[in-house]
Amino acid sequence: MFTRVFGKPKQQANAVATLDKLNETLEMLEKKEKVLLKKAGAEVDRAKEYTRAKNKRAAIQCLKRKRLYEQQIEQLGNFQLRIHDQMILLESAKATTETVDALRTGASAMKAMHKATNIDDVDKTMDEINEQTENMKQIQDALAAPMGLGADFDEDELEAELEELEGAELEEQLLQQPTTTGQRLQPNTTAAAAPVPVPAARQPTRPAPKQNTAEDDELAALQAELAL
Repeated sequence: MFTRVFGKPKQQANAVATLDKLNETLEMLEKKEKVLLKKAGAEVDRAKEYTRAKNKRAAIQCLKRKRLYEQQIEQLGNFQLRIHDQMILLESAKATTETVDALRTGASAMKAMHKATNIDDVDKTMDEINEQTENMKQIQDALAAPMGLGADFDEDELEAELEELEGAELEEQLLQQPTTTGQRLQPNTTAAAAPVPVPAARQPTRPAPKQNTAEDDELAALQAELAL
């Protein structure tokens, strides 16, 4: 229903124009209601004056006109109520239409995005990425491969030679370690060499102790007495 009435931009513009028109009519009815209220109040004042003047017939006529004004006021009130209801319905319909239109626009955009990125395109793109990755790996392997004189070397032979060097180095380290006799083992020897005798160092000659004479004894005894 709302789509038939407000489904197009032109019809939405007409709805906005209709709301503006209803708002203007409502303001006009409110102004008329104020005028009729003043007229009804004026008739009440005249009726009071005629009552004080004992003119009952004129007072009744004033009250009749007041009733007519009140009927018009009531009718204007009903008009305003209907306009309010119509404005509420139109605003609700306009909001609903805008919401549906926004949802429709979002659905169309999503459909276009899905169409632009379907599963076949995604699979094709992933295959291309994998292919390019494999090509790059092959290029890197080709660049890392040995070339020239280095390409003729046998890796197994180089490994065996390296093991021989490591074994020789380990053997040399073991030979360099001290033995229990305090001597180091010499490489490529079957028996330990005989120690070379070292001549004993000559001791310095000391003079023989001198024998004390009788004079020396007497001198020593005299020095002992003097010391006392």
